[in-house]
Amino acid sequence: MSPAPGSGLEDQLLGQVVAEERPDLEEAKNQLIVNNAKMHQELKDIEDQILYRLSSSEGNPVDDMELIKVLEASKMKAAEIQAKVRIAEQTEKDIDLTRMEYIPVAIRTQILFFCVSDLANVDPMYQYSLEWFLNIFLSGIANSERADNLKKRIANINRYLTYNLYSNVCRSLFEKHKLMFAFLLCARIMMNQGKIDQSEWHYLLSGGSVPVMSENPAPDWLSHRAWRDILALSNLPAFSSFALDFVKHLSEFQAIFDSPEPHREPLPGIWDQYLDQFQKLLVLRCLRGDKVTNAMQDFVATNLEPRFIEPQTANLSLVFKDSNSTTPLIFVLSPGTDPAADLYKFAEEMKFSKKLSAISLGQGQGPQAEAMMRSSIERGKWVFFQNCHLAPSWMPVLERLIEHINPDKVHRDFRLWLTSLPSNKFPVSILQNGSKMTIEPPRGVKANLLRSYSSLSDDFLNSCHKVMEFKSLLLSLCLFHGNALERRKFGPLGFNIPYEFTDGDLRICISQLKMFLDEYDHIPYKVLKYTAGEINYGGRVTDDWDRRCVMNILEDFYSPAVLFPEHSYSASGVYHQIQPTYDLNGYLSYIKSLPLNDMPEIFGLHDNANITCAQNETYTLLGTIVQLQPKSSSAGGQRREEIVEDVAQNILHKVPEPISLQRVMTKYPVLYEESMNTVLVQEVTRYNRLLQVITQTLRDLLTALKGLVVMSLQLELMAASLYNNTVPELWNAKAYPSLKPLSLWVMDLLQRLDFLQTWISKGIPAVFWISGFFFPQAFLTGTLQNYARKSIISIDTISFDFKVMRQSVSELKTRPKEGCFIHGLFLEGARWDPLAFQLAESRPKELYTEMAVIWLLPTPNRKVQNQDFYLCPIYKTLTRAGTLSTTGHSSNYVTAVEIPTDQPQRHWVKRGVALICALDY
Repeated sequence: MSPAPGSGLEDQLLGQVVAEERPDLEEAKNQLIVNNAKMHQELKDIEDQILYRLSSSEGNPVDDMELIKVLEASKMKAAEIQAKVRIAEQTEKDIDLTRMEYIPVAIRTQILFFCVSDLANVDPMYQYSLEWFLNIFLSGIANSERADNLKKRIANINRYLTYNLYSNVCRSLFEKHKLMFAFLLCARIMMNQGKIDQSEWHYLLSGGSVPVMSENPAPDWLSHRAWRDILALSNLPAFSSFALDFVKHLSEFQAIFDSPEPHREPLPGIWDQYLDQFQKLLVLRCLRGDKVTNAMQDFVATNLEPRFIEPQTANLSLVFKDSNSTTPLIFVLSPGTDPAADLYKFAEEMKFSKKLSAISLGQGQGPQAEAMMRSSIERGKWVFFQNCHLAPSWMPVLERLIEHINPDKVHRDFRLWLTSLPSNKFPVSILQNGSKMTIEPPRGVKANLLRSYSSLSDDFLNSCHKVMEFKSLLLSLCLFHGNALERRKFGPLGFNIPYEFTDGDLRICISQLKMFLDEYDHIPYKVLKYTAGEINYGGRVTDDWDRRCVMNILEDFYSPAVLFPEHSYSASGVYHQIQPTYDLNGYLSYIKSLPLNDMPEIFGLHDNANITCAQNETYTLLGTIVQLQPKSSSAGGQRREEIVEDVAQNILHKVPEPISLQRVMTKYPVLYEESMNTVLVQEVTRYNRLLQVITQTLRDLLTALKGLVVMSLQLELMAASLYNNTVPELWNAKAYPSLKPLSLWVMDLLQRLDFLQTWISKGIPAVFWISGFFFPQAFLTGTLQNYARKSIISIDTISFDFKVMRQSVSELKTRPKEGCFIHGLFLEGARWDPLAFQLAESRPKELYTEMAVIWLLPTPNRKVQNQDFYLCPIYKTLTRAGTLSTTGHSSNYVTAVEIPTDQPQRHWVKRGVALICALDY
């Protein structure tokens, strides 16, 4: 560490730590400062006196005895003072040397503080004040283990402090951010020690770009994306020969790729010895992105301590112990949770249940809450304000009330408990100084089942007239509830929109189940399915395809088959029905025997869904860390601005001029019998608008980087996007939906323009690349319109028939007489089997596969004959969700096509199978 003076914060922290550890030194230093000032003052006084005597002396100064006495006295005094100053300087040097030894503590603490203060970028509820932080810092110095030598003592302080801060902050972080925080702490500490290279860190977060593509050496197992990442990795100095070596050691790399624990496999060749643990994360990011989070856990365990990745449990008594009557206690909720029951239980343990008053905030509840709080402050009661996010307008009042709590007058038993969903309207000052803890629903089907059953009683299980049927269907219903909740973690494969199903939905279904069983002689499955699927759960579902999914899942759980004790809910039989003669404990012990981590089969998903899920987790985590990167250009000095300038010039160089609209309109005029001309003109107009924005903003940015114009906020954000390899917001606003990183987005844009140019120069193509359209819906309508005008029938009576073609794109040379051929789609959740000519199960680790050419054939008054197909939705991007339009479909949705299959349609619905126009790589 360079002992050069650090920032103001570092000095402040250094002063604090020395004051705690060596009060004598800090005291001596302060004393010295006072003494030095005093001595300098005395010298100045003597000088003033001499000057005064000289100026007022009359006659010859040599004869003035008074003056001579003063001069002699001052000479002695000055010599004495100078000797003292020399001693003081030496003492100060000694003190500073000792202080310097504590610098590692100040530096570490400063790193920790900046890690914590940046967190608000991730979630508005993650606010921590410097004051709160200093309290933890001081308690860390006081409570860490003493040692006989200073070096060991400093290591003890740093170790204790880092973990103490981590566990304090973890209480208030959501589960998904805990590993991110631990990894960030670890990485920042190591960067400060010079153990992590900035360009390698940048690659881990944002990936890189490939100057020259070369042939994928193993297309049968290595995805196009992985090979591209490997080539980009070879741009880094430490990895310059990696791509060449990769080809030499293909079989060893394939073994790592296929391994169940790729993050723990040794790398082939020189790489295992040559790379450190951080650099191996980069290799893993290329090969198996889904395992990067596991590797991060290992990385934190090795470089910090294993306890940083152990689950942190927040219990109320611990948080309560750290609180006092002037700091509020805040529960940060996630949807589908309610800490009220836990708090009432805790109040009972603390003998406070009679002295706890609660109110749920909302319209008009403000004055009542205020009165409740004032009386409780005097009488030493607890107040519980629920759902602060529903009363944003009353929050400033609450903030004032808390600020005005007088520590001398408040009853020491008074506590204020608050609950709120994350919201940027929640006052920052309350968050910064309060004790926060996050409340999350249990994760996993098993935990959900346990939670559902632990709130039931034996009396309730036996309270229905049809006891056996009730118990069997109840287990089924609770499994369905867990299934619907946990399906969300698979992202769009589960549901297009992550719905917030709650325990309330389950409770009402349970009471309806009991009611219908009591009232009907037979079991009314149709009524049960309708009330649960369309009303209680379905009422939250806004997307039509998600509703189809919910109804199909429910079909598995509300059916006569589940009444048989040997019924299995999943292929392996792990999740099964049990004998309804069991009591509540029997059910609980069965639930406890289920696997902790859900198998995708219970959801009807393919095993690959776990990979998709883990990959999304990795990229979300890395994306979150990108938000926490320092925005200033000093990160890596000049380099950042140079990178931005390179990227900008590179793109400007590649992006062509807008297409001449005049030429297109002359060659393809508006024709009654050819709607494709209109579609082409509309497409060209849209792409031109995008091209103009791109070139204009890039030119502005380059002039701003040269310092010729002022860098506006929008350009600043755009520069950050270019640096982080993401598409700038300014472009996205004018572009088509896309999830690709910037370097691939530009390549994709050029391919789309190429598709249009070929169309313009060579005439309407035989096969349309549907992914190349800005607005594919217009193209589909155009195709129908052509048919309607040709056959002179109303367009409303026409719809598409679908034929999957056996020929490839290159074999189809001419347009069909009716309709059109489309290609460029990818299947997610299944694959197309060209030999059996139907949908088939995906191969392991193959997440997306190319779909064959489809012929869209307009047919009047079409009746669907047989059901041996799967109605498969087409989406523009992998998120599948967009904004819901008036049609009940998402703006990301294009249309649905029928794909042949020999499986029942429900099988693919639960698999979440869809066609996607463009992937995220």
